Amino acid sequence: MSRIKNTFNRLKKKNEAALIPYIMAGDPDLETSKTLILEMEQAGCDIIEVGAPFSDPLADGPTIQKAAIRSLMNHTSIADVLGLVAAVRKTSTIPLIVMTYYNLIFHYGEERFVNEAAAAGLDGIILPDLPPEEAGTLIPLAKKAGLDVIFLLAPTSTEERIKLVCRVTQGFLYYVSLTGVTGARAGIHGSVEGSLRRIKSVTDKPVAVGFGISSPDQASQIARWGADGVIVGSALVKVMEENINSPELVSRTVAFVKALKQGVLAGRGK
Repeated sequence: MSRIKNTFNRLKKKNEAALIPYIMAGDPDLETSKTLILEMEQAGCDIIEVGAPFSDPLADGPTIQKAAIRSLMNHTSIADVLGLVAAVRKTSTIPLIVMTYYNLIFHYGEERFVNEAAAAGLDGIILPDLPPEEAGTLIPLAKKAGLDVIFLLAPTSTEERIKLVCRVTQGFLYYVSLTGVTGARAGIHGSVEGSLRRIKSVTDKPVAVGFGISSPDQASQIARWGADGVIVGSALVKVMEENINSPELVSRTVAFVKALKQGVLAGRGK
């Protein structure tokens, strides 16, 4: 059983949702990324998404785009990201997921990537631009290596597509709470609650909600609506951006993570 599945099973027994923060590897540098991951784990995170920078991140809004540019200016590569995973894995067992774009995996080589990722201790992959219909070679390679390939659903997903994604995704389903790119939003659309019920009616796999969640109150709301996981990216990366030249970058980022965790717990009456 994968670390991701174990984590969701453990939290389900306690009636808790997973807090899943996102950071961009190499922003502002790889050593800080490692420190952040370990500190966020101590702050109560359950799973961590690590972005591998790409020049054309079609699913990401301005905040994460700028983080990717900062990382690319440091020449962060896929190999560097896997090296970061391996460095974290020396002292941590928290599930780690790389979120990036298929072009990078294609050029690196699917088989090479999944084998090196598994050896580094990676647990899952999210590729927003790779639909399951075009993942016919990656899915079996990843499964053989023990990596979860996590697919996305959106508010516009049809019943047929929901069933397809539920069937092929591993680890959890990533529900995109809005039609658009990543980025903090003033509020969460009420349709998310109904969408969660609709998805959960056809699968027993965990469902995590991301895109647009930017505050502890919003994280609480998503957990209260029944999400198994709450994903926060842009709002967290924004805190890092605002403190990019500050010695308090890590402490301020971790303080925000702690507030998000309290929100997730409160959503389940904890």
